[in-house]
Amino acid sequence: MARVITVGVVDDDRMLLDGMRSWLRDVPGLRLVASTATVAEFLATTCGAVDVVLLDLVLRDGSVPAQNIRRLRAAGSRVLVISTVPDRSRIVSAVAAGADGYLTKDNDLPTLVAAIEEIAAGGTAHSPEMAFACAHDDDPARPRLSPRELQVLLDYASGMTLKSAARRAGITVNTAKDYLDRVKAKYQQAGRPTYTKTDLARRVREDGLDGC
Repeated sequence: MARVITVGVVDDDRMLLDGMRSWLRDVPGLRLVASTATVAEFLATTCGAVDVVLLDLVLRDGSVPAQNIRRLRAAGSRVLVISTVPDRSRIVSAVAAGADGYLTKDNDLPTLVAAIEEIAAGGTAHSPEMAFACAHDDDPARPRLSPRELQVLLDYASGMTLKSAARRAGITVNTAKDYLDRVKAKYQQAGRPTYTKTDLARRVREDGLDGC
């Protein structure tokens, strides 16, 4: 029997909540278990972790988006942030806080379902909004990495050997090493010394790079 993905929604737009209930009700493999207006209400309503929570980025209760994400992650749920606008700084902050994806509310149901399924499987729901935000992140403490530097960094920091990371990128081991040396140098220049594979993995987690 195929696994059923449990889904929760936290949004203070009643029309959206009604729409989500209608949208998701008949989607095979998904089960909407809770829909509330605040994170506090959601956590008080649900028993045990929900696989994926769709979280409106800005709620009218005055809660801090990053704290909402962390509370849901601490409860054992993965988080897909949904928002009306693709605000770059908010996307970067959401990813850094632990969000597993970011979608604007103008996406269609198949896109939303695909994102939920990807996150439930342990992946990240990449979107044009996230890619743009990560590529244009201007935080001086977070070095600007080229796409190839980021690819080698993520593969190597995830546990791959340098040889495997190079093979996956279609480059030589020496070139892959050059990319990692550049990454380390950029972090050094940003005042965040990075020397070992453990350091690189820590920077990936700190900067939410695995969500980019």
